[in-house]
Amino acid sequence: MNCRPILFLIAVLLGSSLPDLYAQIDPLFTKKPVFRSLSDRWELDSATRKGTFLVTPYKPLYVTAGRWSNSPNGQPVSENPAYNYPFYINLGNYEARFQLSLKVKMLQGIFGGHGDIWVGYTQKSHWQVYNTTFSRPFRETNYEPEIILNFATNFSVLGLKTRMLGIALNHQSNGRAIPLSRSWNRIILHAGFERGKWVVLLRPWWRLPDTDDENPAILDYIGRADATVIYRTGRNLFSVVGSHSLRGGAKNRGQAQFDWTFPVMGNLRGDLQILHGYGETLIDYNHKQTTIGLAVSLVDWL
Repeated sequence: MNCRPILFLIAVLLGSSLPDLYAQIDPLFTKKPVFRSLSDRWELDSATRKGTFLVTPYKPLYVTAGRWSNSPNGQPVSENPAYNYPFYINLGNYEARFQLSLKVKMLQGIFGGHGDIWVGYTQKSHWQVYNTTFSRPFRETNYEPEIILNFATNFSVLGLKTRMLGIALNHQSNGRAIPLSRSWNRIILHAGFERGKWVVLLRPWWRLPDTDDENPAILDYIGRADATVIYRTGRNLFSVVGSHSLRGGAKNRGQAQFDWTFPVMGNLRGDLQILHGYGETLIDYNHKQTTIGLAVSLVDWL
C-alpha cells in the first residue's frame, strides 16, 4: 500500500514536514505482529521473568461486530427443571462478541524456584446489537476467574518439548437470576508443549460437586477435557481448540473452534472464527450450533 500521497496531504494540513510525519506514521503500516512463545507468555525462564503484580494477556482478546449463528438459542433449558426458561426469545442470527482475558502473577519462584501462582480472569460477552425488537440487549456474559499454579519444565515427550505443567481452581458463571443462571467449578490440570512453529496445550478437568446444580449434564456437552493446537507461519497464526465429553454413543459430544489470525496493518490483526458444537456460552452449554465471525484480534494465544 503506497501511503505517501496521503501522508503528504496530512503533512500540508498539519503544517508538518513530510519526513517527520512519515517517520511517525510509517511504523503503523509496516510493523509486523510478534507471536510469543509459551516461555514469553508464562515467564518460564530467567530471561522472560517480569516479576509479580504485572498484568499480562491470558487467553485471546478480540472484538467482533459480525458473528453469525445458524441456530440461536431462543429458549435455554437445563436438565434441572427449575432452570428451564418458559418463554421463547426471538434472537437475531447476528450479534457482536468480545472477549477480555488477563492474568497477573502473585507469587514467583516457589517450590524450589520452579513454580508461580497466577490469578486469571476471562470475560466473554455476546451482544444482540442488531436486535432492535428487544432494544439491543446483551444476551450472555460469562465470567471466569481462576487461580493457577504453574511450573516451568523442560523435558521431551513424543518429540514435543514439555514447557509447563500446572493446576488451576476455576469458576465460571453468567451472573444471572433463576431460571437463566448457569455456573460450575472445576479443578483443571494443564500441560504446554512446543516444537518449532507448533504449540500444544492439553487440559483435563474434574468438576466440583454443586448442591443446587444449574446444569447437571454440562460435562456430557461441553466436555471433560480440551486441547489447543497452534501453528505459527510467517505473519499468520492458526489455532484449533477442541473439547470432548470423553464418552461414546449418545453422549459423544463436544465443540471445536478454528481461528485464523492474519495481519491487516502494523499491529492490527484480523481473526476469522468458526465454531461448531455445544457450549459456545454457559447458557448454550447443551445447545448445538455453528457460528462464524470476523474479529479484530488484540492479543492472540501467543
